[in-house]
Amino acid sequence: MGRHSLPDQYGAGTTDPRPRARRRTVAVVTALVLTVAGGTAAAVRSGLLSFGSSCQDTPVRLTLAASPDLAPALKAAAGRAHRQNLTSDGNCVAVTVSAQDSSKVADTLGAGKKPDAQVWVPDSDIWVQRVTGDGGATQVTPEGNVAATPVGVAMVPAAAKSLGWPKKTYTWTELAGATLRDDSLGLGAADPVRSATGLLALTRLSTAAAKAKDGDTRAAAMMKRLSQRVSETDAQVLATLPHDSSGAGQGNPGRNQALILSEQAAFAHNAATGDDKDLDLFYPTDGSPALDYPYALLDEPELSTDESRAAIRFMTYLRQSAQQRLLEKHGFRTDDESVPRSVVAGAGGSSPQPYAEPSPEPASGTALQEALGMWTITVQSARITTVVDASASMSEPVAGTGRSRMDVTKASLLQALATFTPEDEIGLWEFSTKLDGDKDYRVLVPTERLGDRKGSGTQRDRLSAAFSGLEPVPGGATGLYDTTLAAYRAATSSYVKGKFNALVVLTDGVNQDPGSMSRSALVSELQGLSNPERPVPLIVIAVGPEASRQEAREIARATGGSGHEVSDPAQIHSVILQAIVAAGAKSTQN
Repeated sequence: MGRHSLPDQYGAGTTDPRPRARRRTVAVVTALVLTVAGGTAAAVRSGLLSFGSSCQDTPVRLTLAASPDLAPALKAAAGRAHRQNLTSDGNCVAVTVSAQDSSKVADTLGAGKKPDAQVWVPDSDIWVQRVTGDGGATQVTPEGNVAATPVGVAMVPAAAKSLGWPKKTYTWTELAGATLRDDSLGLGAADPVRSATGLLALTRLSTAAAKAKDGDTRAAAMMKRLSQRVSETDAQVLATLPHDSSGAGQGNPGRNQALILSEQAAFAHNAATGDDKDLDLFYPTDGSPALDYPYALLDEPELSTDESRAAIRFMTYLRQSAQQRLLEKHGFRTDDESVPRSVVAGAGGSSPQPYAEPSPEPASGTALQEALGMWTITVQSARITTVVDASASMSEPVAGTGRSRMDVTKASLLQALATFTPEDEIGLWEFSTKLDGDKDYRVLVPTERLGDRKGSGTQRDRLSAAFSGLEPVPGGATGLYDTTLAAYRAATSSYVKGKFNALVVLTDGVNQDPGSMSRSALVSELQGLSNPERPVPLIVIAVGPEASRQEAREIARATGGSGHEVSDPAQIHSVILQAIVAAGAKSTQN
């Protein structure tokens, strides 16, 4: 009312208009000042504005390493924050977003190297767990999550139609079975060692397959078939789709008609291509695992207070409704309670596909490691010699189990043996002191192919019997150094090209042989035997309170391997698989 007209009492009945005009001007100016002041105060409280116009001259600069699929949305948000003069404690926040592969960043941080960013947003908490589980890694501090997207199976329209999309729904194993049985379809995926999308789907598949009769065999067969159409990264797997929708393109056996993809990846693909290349998306009825995009500070103790607070400020900025809409515009979900229909439609989803069902509980670290371990040894056959401590201390009881260290170790080794295929080569040594003349070790089962038959049984049968027959040597000490060197010499001299070669040493104590070489001499010898062109990583597992993880790591790293510590021998199975995965990933980088 005051801006555009005067109240009635000021509109007539006076002879001098100047006082009235002045009063109106004062009223308008006062209203404007109050409005601006109120808006400014709100902006300052929210951190969008600071007093003064020079904050961009000395901003708090942050580099954010983001998963490549999320990077475009975060770059747009960072640009918007810059235009709005986003501030933290009165300082402008200048964010540079760098698209970096999540697995490669995890490798860098896991090696304890200094990051080139203050903030990391990988596509999955899987990578954060992998880094934080390594005692020598750079510190990673999760602060929350900024987006999510479920994982499903996307297909070209003709393939989807042949399976009854969208009306017909499937479980993970049914979808995989349908696509793997039909060579004309072809199911492609990104390498689970390098892709969270691939690993989450693989874990769902292997967990479901394992519940069926002969589950491990079925899971191994499925992985073997899937491995024939694996691409290194999520971006590369999209490149395996047919180039066009013609009959020739769709019928090309070298092209995949179906892909394991995230909803967002299907959304981005469909947005970038014409209608003739749109993908249709199946959401498995037994649950679509989700990429969850954790927001984490890197090497937090080394960050300044301004950097830490600015990083948290940008995360809260991303949670504002305007930025949530921006993320949805790029195909991401931002709310567990509501599913944006535009994202689902853009990704090729349609009712009655269960796209609105909540994601299942995240797979445990053990389930992920077991799936990845089985994948590693299924895709690339393994040649592994296992060397087990048989010293007297292995008879010590394991608290709460009523069993000895050796009993629990044997059970865990038998469990691990079940995950290997007939093509894998596995052997067994035991060691203590003076087991075979002056030797501290004894070869119980030479390293040979599990499927090979001798007499009435297979190599697997012989190993099962040998594992079950392991017993502590009364009065035996731990001849660790001489045994490790002898076993590593044997492993490197019998290296088999094309297989994953490794030596696994299990010990519950430090070296107790006074006549053996020193640790430094052992490390030097191992370094001399190690050859990057013929890698044989040494995996040392320290079991129980008397064993030294530091010693295990020092010895193993001389070969490019890894040292681990377990308080409970029952953990040996999962640790072996974890170590195999890590060593296998390292060998693929080389």
